[in-house]
Amino acid sequence: MSEDNNDFKLIRNKPRSKKLHPKIDLAAMVSVSFLLIIFFMVTNELSKPQAMDLGLPSCGDESDSGTIYCGPRFERTLTLLLDDDNKVISYFGLLDYPNEKPKKLNFGKDGIRKELISKNKTIKEDSDFSNRGLIVIIKPSKKCNYGNLVDILDEMAITKIETYAIINDYTPEEVKLLASK
Repeated sequence: MSEDNNDFKLIRNKPRSKKLHPKIDLAAMVSVSFLLIIFFMVTNELSKPQAMDLGLPSCGDESDSGTIYCGPRFERTLTLLLDDDNKVISYFGLLDYPNEKPKKLNFGKDGIRKELISKNKTIKEDSDFSNRGLIVIIKPSKKCNYGNLVDILDEMAITKIETYAIINDYTPEEVKLLASK
């Protein structure tokens, strides 16, 4: 059989449809992807937690007895224990060897503010600590309300005490002291 005599003549002469090859413009996609990358890089950088250095005394202060201290000196440390019912118990120095007996104080100018001002004044008058002030350690209990903690921080600003820290772990002696008062 020859090729001219086939029944497919109509199909061969019929024009084939053109297959279009779509062209996708990726310029907009690239721009959007770069914007997303920049956005996520900036948000990642801004979401990192910010830490502030705590200015503690240098290690190696030597006392008259020859003891080398690393950390705050207990001779200039006042600890405030905050409990429920607006209770503030303060002790000066170490609880095991306190310079004074622990006191129960009230909030306000005749209570905690008067104590902070007098202790800071006596510390600054001492020749060993003339250029330094009082160190206050604030220990709020789990029963303490948020308002009392804010009030103590306000007292730190009013009395111009520069060195203070908020710590939430209690020693067993401090727990006994809170339970007894």
